[in-house]
Amino acid sequence: MKRLDWYIIKKFLGTFFFSIVLILSIAIVFDLTEKMDDFFENQVPLKEIVLEYYLPFIPYYMNMFSSLFIFLSVIYFTSKIAGNSEIIAMQAAGMSYHRLMVPYALSATLLFVLSMWLGGWVIPKSSKHMLAFTDKYVEHFTSENARNIQLETEPGTILHIESFQRRAGIGYRCSIEKFEGKTLVMRLTADRIYYDSLECWHLDHYTLRTFTGMQETLERGPRKDITLPIIPDELFITAQQAQQMTTPELRHYMSRQRARGSGNVKAFEVEYHKRWAMPLGAFIMTLLGVTMSSRRVRGGMGKNLGIGIVLTALYILFSTVSTTFSVNNVMSPFLAAWLPNIVFLIVSVPLYVRASK
Repeated sequence: MKRLDWYIIKKFLGTFFFSIVLILSIAIVFDLTEKMDDFFENQVPLKEIVLEYYLPFIPYYMNMFSSLFIFLSVIYFTSKIAGNSEIIAMQAAGMSYHRLMVPYALSATLLFVLSMWLGGWVIPKSSKHMLAFTDKYVEHFTSENARNIQLETEPGTILHIESFQRRAGIGYRCSIEKFEGKTLVMRLTADRIYYDSLECWHLDHYTLRTFTGMQETLERGPRKDITLPIIPDELFITAQQAQQMTTPELRHYMSRQRARGSGNVKAFEVEYHKRWAMPLGAFIMTLLGVTMSSRRVRGGMGKNLGIGIVLTALYILFSTVSTTFSVNNVMSPFLAAWLPNIVFLIVSVPLYVRASK
């Protein structure tokens, strides 16, 4: 590590964090202006607004747009030092273009680790408070009732509940079917199903049919206790709750839902892949930013920043459209999360080869 390396790293990280503070401060002002009426109407305490909403707000949006902050920061300070002929002086002193990329790569690595840590562990825990605050005071998006629930509780066992009340823990018109291969071997129906604790459930006015070959055994009764490897909260998990799970929890939830045959997995898979794609985007956006702004061109910093803003808008557009396609089963979750990085990497590599020559 030489003095020039530290100089570039300080410029990189200093510009990055300064731009985050500046842009997020503006975002908070606009968000506060928009939600001020809701806060006054619900008489929300100031302490709760700051600690439960805006404190988690900062790392959440910082991580979400980290690649874009990196891109604009690199373009800004690299255009500035290129305009001052500092890069020409570095190359005149014997520093190659590949060697010039080393401090940029080190800075991007630091931001990659920070983004992985925030996105995988810190933000999921803080998002619980922010989403709970939003649901309580701003926009109610959680539901206390679910209808037409159908899932595979364990291999070969299908649970169907026509309606379920979350707060009471009661479901109506329930059926449990067990298959061996494609053969139905048991069907249990009940008027009501109650959750007790530790995966214990009670059935009211049940009918149990057991099939052995061509024979059928019928059993009826007022009450039956059964064990199901599921709790009521799992019947109400929505796409918003993917943000509240740490990376290990998200991975475990997806594997469990796939085993149950649940169709409510796409949004969780996209969130999981984005937690890898977004931090790795730091390297791609750094590479693209350096190659675009390391030469002194007519028009100076303003031209480079203009191009950078257009490209960041395209990056956001790619990310939004691909996510929508994935949720609608048009595109795989992996491709939806990685498509922006793939497109920008294809653009960056030829530009880097050209710039290095």
